[in-house]
Amino acid sequence: MMRRRDFITLLGGAAAAWPIAARAQQAGVPVIGFLRGASLDGIADDLRAFREGLKVAGYVEGENVSIEYRAADNRIDRLPGLIADLLRRRLAVIAATDNASARAAKAATSTIPVVFLVGSDPLSLGLVASLARPGGNLTGINFFAAELVAKRLELLRDLVPGATRFAVLVNPADAEVTEATLRDAQAAARAMNVQIRPLEASSSREIDATFATFVNERPDALSVAPGPFFTSRRVQLTHLATFHRVPAIYSGRQSAEAGGLMSYGASLTDAFHHIGVYAGRILKGAKPADLPVEQSTKFELVINAQTARILGLTVPEKLLAAADDVIE
Repeated sequence: MMRRRDFITLLGGAAAAWPIAARAQQAGVPVIGFLRGASLDGIADDLRAFREGLKVAGYVEGENVSIEYRAADNRIDRLPGLIADLLRRRLAVIAATDNASARAAKAATSTIPVVFLVGSDPLSLGLVASLARPGGNLTGINFFAAELVAKRLELLRDLVPGATRFAVLVNPADAEVTEATLRDAQAAARAMNVQIRPLEASSSREIDATFATFVNERPDALSVAPGPFFTSRRVQLTHLATFHRVPAIYSGRQSAEAGGLMSYGASLTDAFHHIGVYAGRILKGAKPADLPVEQSTKFELVINAQTARILGLTVPEKLLAAADDVIE
């Protein structure tokens, strides 16, 4: 018969060995580091699309792949610490889901594969050597955030034909998108023979202050630049635009769904699905250097008809016909 002392010794040894066994069991499960400079709030559909993309390669979170989520909540200075923490997890791949996190990932590692989702030209961001053959440890998706500024201004003009003074709201903390947005907006303004008034905001308080200026000088229409910060503040932006009765267009459908008048841009849900597919392919053995940077091909025009009525606007039939979704 086993003596009590021997039993306790055996039990203690088993307890000490259990964490080691558990770690060994998990060692075969690849880990994806999901990094975001913005917040994770409000992107549930995008996260679901990312996981569905992983499933294309046969990977299911919690079964044969683990995902570590980190977000800087628009405090970009936090990104180096967040990615340093992720790198201690022995990652198989990093999913960097905005411009800031992609740059941080590139600066942090030259060996771990990185799949990025960016709204600016990856070449100008210095992420890849070429779109067809990225060459290093990064590849991903460009969803043309800033390049669609002219189209958004044209759509605003179609909805508000008499508009001649257009305000363009940019986030100066997002330098690449701001530069591209204002450059394209000025070129479009010259072609349309209208005036452009650049406005800047990089905090909730600055957004409030910007709209407060509309009391004395209200623009005919407003185009809000793309970017994670403005997406995270979409409720504030759409409420202020409606309160000041300013027709506004945004880059993502989330803003139209939150009460914004209109949005036009690449489908972020589709783009998140694609980076999930790429992450899965890399887990299967593909090299980022051999995976060309993809560019979004699915674009959505969403019109909030209820907001249009509140603003006293009649949406032209050609816009309704062109819309991918009309929110009633």
